[in-house]
Amino acid sequence: MSDPYPGRPPRGTGGAAAGDRRSLLERLVDFISPGPETTAELMATLADAEQRELIAPESRAMLEGVIRMADLTAGDVMVASPRMDLLDIDAPYEELLHAVIDTAHSRFPVYEGKRENIIGILLAKDLLKLQRAPELNLRTLLRPAVFVPESKNLNELLRDFRSNRNHLAIVIDEFGRTAGLITIEDVLEEIVGEIEDEFDEKGGESDIYTLADGSQRVAGDAAIEAVNEAFGLQLPDDEFDTIGGYVADQLGRVPRRGESVDIGNLRFTVMLTRGGAVRWFKVSRAESTAATEA
Repeated sequence: MSDPYPGRPPRGTGGAAAGDRRSLLERLVDFISPGPETTAELMATLADAEQRELIAPESRAMLEGVIRMADLTAGDVMVASPRMDLLDIDAPYEELLHAVIDTAHSRFPVYEGKRENIIGILLAKDLLKLQRAPELNLRTLLRPAVFVPESKNLNELLRDFRSNRNHLAIVIDEFGRTAGLITIEDVLEEIVGEIEDEFDEKGGESDIYTLADGSQRVAGDAAIEAVNEAFGLQLPDDEFDTIGGYVADQLGRVPRRGESVDIGNLRFTVMLTRGGAVRWFKVSRAESTAATEA
């Protein structure tokens, strides 16, 4: 026999609760103590879940990475233009091969004339085709370059990488100039932490370089000795190995993104943190010094 009231919920249950299988106690708890409404509250909830051993520390770190990534852009994570390993389209084959072997990357932006003029991407494996068929033109081996603005959100960029099956993009600034490059590995590292392989190297002069506005970008793991030499400082290098460790000691904690510390006549501003440590500082003259000189 058909139900004369097909729209009526089953007897003994309320219409509002028909699709809610939680107990009355669970719904009452949610009403009294609602879930987190801000990012900070959500982070605190994750920390509490870790303390209660509901999630592992590694899981908490990755979840926090996903949350923080929503506020990051390609410009925050990119490898800046001065540090890019590029190939010259007009370079001889032997020179190109040596560059590929020395840097050990799998993909290379290729330029023509000047470094700003990126004309395509060369896969290292494609370069080997020239060895077997020297008559091939290198230009025919290039893959199209993908260009993204510095303001591109990392969540959107990761979605584009996955849908377009690209692993590398050229980052351009507001004037259309090459600002740097970013890879899918750079984006994933914001979630899972630093991904290192046998080819990764630390230290060296590339930890400190000049930006377009005249300020400097300094790696958090740059040696104190290198920072002293670059900026004419006299920071103690017997207690701290890196500038990131020194700044954290001055603050009494690991600084957050956007925080600044004045050292001498310089201001060290945190550009990016990762894995509980500073990845990049932006170094400029302190405002007080600039005002005095003016």
